[in-house]
Amino acid sequence: MLNFTSSIWSTIEQALAEDLGTGDITTDSLIPPDIQGRGTILAKASGVVAGLEVALEVFQLADPSLETRVLLADGSQIAPGDTIAEVEGSIAGILKGERVALNFLQRLSGIATETSRYVRAVAGTRARIIDTRKTVPGLRELEKYAVRVGGGHNHRFNLADGILIKDNHIAALRALELSMADIIQRARDNAPHTLRVEIEVETVEEAREALEGGADVILLDNMAVEEMRQVVTLVQGRCPLEASGGISLETVAAVA
Repeated sequence: MLNFTSSIWSTIEQALAEDLGTGDITTDSLIPPDIQGRGTILAKASGVVAGLEVALEVFQLADPSLETRVLLADGSQIAPGDTIAEVEGSIAGILKGERVALNFLQRLSGIATETSRYVRAVAGTRARIIDTRKTVPGLRELEKYAVRVGGGHNHRFNLADGILIKDNHIAALRALELSMADIIQRARDNAPHTLRVEIEVETVEEAREALEGGADVILLDNMAVEEMRQVVTLVQGRCPLEASGGISLETVAAVA
């Protein structure tokens, strides 16, 4: 279930305000405020539904008198024609909220659906699918929620969540003639002891340096499957490994 934080409420309010502007001129010009009706949200494609609570809160915010009903919970598999939810009351209120509600529902369901495909592709392995910080600005909480709905797991939410030493950090510190071990130790010396130190590597030799330098997690960036296999053999389970870059639905099983 989604935890409606203050930032999520703010996101919903901003999205509705953005769409309404100074008012829905079309609806206000055509639809008498006392006409009542019912709106039905139907699936047009197969997938995993996510963001239903958010979508229905949009309707409530657009018109608090509207009544909403959830017919399929987030995480449900849907097929074309499935009825997902209903909203009843003022037609004007329904029309004012529908686009924003569907924008949230479609985007989050798309993320959950795509995540579920990757999760199924690695089923039977010990690998799991995790997300990144490459989110639409302002939608991170919701998009990471959708990843979880699709069966994936969350990585860092923001830069304060953990230490991840990336290639640009390494490049800057190599100019100071620091080794991989030196870089890892510098991070450990200057950060809270409760945080794990993860470091990104691009070659098998860099992975060896990171392992010997005491990295808690090693991220294999844009490495070929055969190189990853060598690193797995080298590490022998002594620390978790992550793989990123150049991974598609067609290659993810081989990576796993």
